[in-house]
Formats: sequence, structure tokens, C-alpha cells
Amino acid sequence: MMGHTGLGDIWVYLSASPLLWLAATLVAYLVGVWLHVRTNRNPFANPVALASLFLVILLLVTNTPYPTYFNGAQFIHFLLGPATVALAVPLWRHRADVRRGAVPLAIALVAGSVTAAASAVFIAHALGADRQTVLSLAPKSVTTPIAMGISETIGGIPSLTAAMVMVTGIIGAVFGPLLLRWLKVRDDRAKGLSMGVAAHGVGTAVSYTLSPLAGSFAGIAMALNGLITALLVPILLALLL
Repeated sequence: MMGHTGLGDIWVYLSASPLLWLAATLVAYLVGVWLHVRTNRNPFANPVALASLFLVILLLVTNTPYPTYFNGAQFIHFLLGPATVALAVPLWRHRADVRRGAVPLAIALVAGSVTAAASAVFIAHALGADRQTVLSLAPKSVTTPIAMGISETIGGIPSLTAAMVMVTGIIGAVFGPLLLRWLKVRDDRAKGLSMGVAAHGVGTAVSYTLSPLAGSFAGIAMALNGLITALLVPILLALLL
């Protein structure tokens, strides 16, 4: 009884510190990476998906509200901004490749952006989702900071958008490499481009495990997809809704 009370007191003390949830997030991700490596980088053992699962279980078991968790882990959320700006680095390093393939790159980006947004809007609308939910789903394939900004601008729910961005990224990271192998796509630039457009940051991280060139093009695609989506989504919504 004393031991149980002692553990409870320790948990109450630790849970009051915002650093607990920052540390829990980092530990969950490191465990996810370890399991990913131990399973020979199996796509279904994606580190982000595993870390998210571990954290959800921890929050449920400890009955911790999400705002409490976010208060401690918000430093990681803050780093999304600088990380997004840093996407300019691969774009600059591979500017010659981008310049040479500017036309097919632009066509692929526009096609991917339109397909990602239009399919989400059409499916959600067909299934009877309300207008605000539909608006929240439109930018789901864009990296989180940009997606939340687009969602807020068009009248969506940024928190719902952020959740769907994560789900989209995890699904793309798990099934994207398998689909590329099934379609026999061998060009690393094409692999990276498709992963960056469809699965934003999580897909970009996976692309770097395929090759540095694939990772660079995924980063380029993710950055440009954010810009294109911000411009096209209002137009698509006006046409589809």
C-alpha cells in the first residue's frame, strides 16, 4: 500500500513538470527508431507511427488531457517552423536538377496537390461531413505548420487538420515505399517527389532512408507543395463546394 502510494506521489510530482512530456516524446521516438531498425526498417514499424501509438497509450493509461501533454511537448511543435524554413536548403543544393526538370516537376507538383486536396474534399463531402470538417481536411497532405495556417484561413479547424496531417503522413510513409516498389519506380527523384507531395515531413524522412537524392527531392516537393496548396485550395473549394 505504501509502495503504491509512493509511486502515485512520484507520478503526481513528475506530471506537474512540462519537461516530463517533452522527455516522454523523445523517448517514445527513440524506442520507435530502435524497433524500426530491429525489424530491418519494415515500413509497418514506422518510428513516427510507433511513437504516436506509445504516447496515446501513455496518455490514456495516465488519464492525461491532451492540453497537458501539449504544454510540455510544445517546444517540439515550435521547431516545426524552423524545420519548414530549412526546406530551402535541399532546394538550393539541387537547384541545377530542379532547373533541368522544371516542367515535369511543376506538372507533377500541381497534379499531386490538386489530387490530394480534391480527393479529400470530395470523399468527405460525399460521406456527409459538415462544411467545417471538409475545410479542415483539404490541406491534409501539407506539412503541419502550413496546413494549420491554410485551415485557419479557409475556416477549418486547425487542430483537426494537424491530426489528419499526421495520419496522412504515417499512412504515406508506411505504404508509399511498398507502392513505389509495386509500380517499379526506380528513379530516386520520382520516389522522393511522390513521397514529399503525398506524405510531407514523414514521407521525406522515409525518403532519406531510400537515398540522399530521394530525400532531397522529397524535401523540395514538400516545400513547393505547401506553396501550391495554399494557392490552389481556395480555388478548388470554390469549385467543389
